Amino acid sequence: MKTALTILITTSWFGMASAQEYPEREYDLERLSEEIFSIQDQDINYEMLYENLAQILSNPIDLNRATEEQLRSLYILNEIQINNLIAYRNENGVLLSVYELQAIDGYDENTISKIIPFVTVSSMDGKMKSLIQRIRDEENNYLLIRYNRTLEDKRGFLNNPNFTTNYEGSPDRFNSRFRVARANDFSLGFTIEKDAGETLNWSPKNKQYGFDYNSFHVQLLNKGVFQRISVGDYQAQFGQGLVLGGGFGVGKGSESITTVRRSNTGFLPYTSLNESGYFRGAAVSLQPLKKLTLSGFLSSNWIDGASGADSTNLFLSSISSTGLHRTTNELLKRKTVLETNYGGVINYSHQSLEAGAIFHQTQFSIPIRRNSTLYNQFYFQGSHNTNVSLYVNYTWNNMAFFSEAAHTLDRGNAYVAGLLTSLTPYFDLAMLYRNYDRDFHSFYGNAFSENTTVQNESGYYLGWKYKFDKKHLLGGYVDFFQFPWLRYNGYAPSAGHEWLVRYTYQPDKSIFFFLQAREESKIKNSIESSTLYGNENGTKRNYWINLDYKLSPNFSFKSRAQFSTYDFEAKHTSGFALVQDLNFKWKRISLSTRYALFDTDDFDNRQYVYEKDVWLAYSFPFYNGIGIRNYVLVQYALNTKIDIWIRWSRIQYADRETIGSGSETIEGNSMNDVKLQARIRF
Repeated sequence: MKTALTILITTSWFGMASAQEYPEREYDLERLSEEIFSIQDQDINYEMLYENLAQILSNPIDLNRATEEQLRSLYILNEIQINNLIAYRNENGVLLSVYELQAIDGYDENTISKIIPFVTVSSMDGKMKSLIQRIRDEENNYLLIRYNRTLEDKRGFLNNPNFTTNYEGSPDRFNSRFRVARANDFSLGFTIEKDAGETLNWSPKNKQYGFDYNSFHVQLLNKGVFQRISVGDYQAQFGQGLVLGGGFGVGKGSESITTVRRSNTGFLPYTSLNESGYFRGAAVSLQPLKKLTLSGFLSSNWIDGASGADSTNLFLSSISSTGLHRTTNELLKRKTVLETNYGGVINYSHQSLEAGAIFHQTQFSIPIRRNSTLYNQFYFQGSHNTNVSLYVNYTWNNMAFFSEAAHTLDRGNAYVAGLLTSLTPYFDLAMLYRNYDRDFHSFYGNAFSENTTVQNESGYYLGWKYKFDKKHLLGGYVDFFQFPWLRYNGYAPSAGHEWLVRYTYQPDKSIFFFLQAREESKIKNSIESSTLYGNENGTKRNYWINLDYKLSPNFSFKSRAQFSTYDFEAKHTSGFALVQDLNFKWKRISLSTRYALFDTDDFDNRQYVYEKDVWLAYSFPFYNGIGIRNYVLVQYALNTKIDIWIRWSRIQYADRETIGSGSETIEGNSMNDVKLQARIRF
């Protein structure tokens, strides 16, 4: 039973919640991008990767039933805060409101503001209703309808008879998503999408049923002995992600502590627009004993790939993960290979100890036989791949040890181990060691790494964060890594390093300021070398200066300057972006605008800058060349159930007369995009 003091504090915070101006349940994807996500320096689709995490976080966890692993999966709380919350819950019972966090030691206003959008406090009263009634009455639901289009004509849509890569469909992109979920109870929904250039077609023989991409899921939680039952599309996160690393691996970024450790969260519904990296079938986790959990899964899904043949056999030369099916060539790769996955996990948990074993096998209906290159000699080839692993996690006081060791049968090994600790309420430390063999293969792994895959790497990471007081925070990391074998664009065994330092100043809720510097050094193939295997060391440095200022509850602005330099082959290049944002709210209308200038010498100095977008969508373009970037985003709440978004963006270059290449080419130096979205709550 709660003490009188706790009840008094909680009651006071119920009354003061509006006065404290804590945020409502809206997701600050911009803050996530700046603090939690990895630094953007790879030529990959960050928008799809981040959209997946946004989908995971959009389903809040219940503070009254959340495990330590679920709390860690938010990447917000340190070990002291997690331990204090569990201890408070054990001593005082269930929380009455999320604002009761104020009564827990270590939860300041900044922490509470960050965590509120991703958590909830639910009562057990709803359990008296049937499942159908709970689904019908659940307020955590939405239907999204989204449309966007580039206004300029791209070459692929011009239907030039001499052009072999014309787009088959219209330039309109459309997607819709429905979801209804209750924390620790159920989740169900569907997602449909048509990309620009794709067609709407009902052709079962081509495995297309209306939209090019269709997805659905049903998940039930905590039904007697069954912890989770998943049907449809799902992802799996077990151990440290060496074998099963679904969800999202956030990598190295300005949050140097909490993002190092992967959370053992199990099976999660898959609701992302990313058309690869998920399972389709069924999964179940059951708990026959209090300390023992058994999990199993089966997946059968058609994936994209380029096939070839010799005199006797059909084979797969490459796997495509773009999800784009616009041209004749792309359509020939669509759903050509049946990928079957199955496996199981045994998990033992007792007090501070968690240990488990994982088995996972992937089978392809057509064997993979890659076109040989210098760097891919140890890439996977064949028709099936089997992984086994063991993981151990142990928590003692404010120290959390985590580890996993994995083996690809008849091939290589992978190891990762680390430690998170809060040495004092003001000082956090993270350490990690990893070693991934060049012939270790994990198609669904997503462990901590410098590479984009868990392969051909070893390294040591040290992260730290010191909080001087409520206003000043200093953090960073250093990472030393090695590549024992050749890699793409680096044709020699090599070593490198990376470091980052970030200073944050937040005197109150109206001001948020930070300075950040980062350096990364690793080899790159030499363009001017006279030898086939020439390479040189390339060093990239990034600098950020950022100020968020809230003039009033309804008006704020953001000013940012980003700079970078790249030194390679005795050549020094640079780039910068200057960004000014204005945000305004008035009654039911919210308005966000941007004006940005950028100037980069080359692609190595491209500037990734987050842009506000419609709800649960990510816009993370890079600015490259010389030009101006603008956008305007308007949100209008028609009523308590319906919200409308309209977004217009424009980029204009001063150093070119065409934009893009191939089928994406636009004649002219400017490009305009429009996006419309409606959200309906039932």
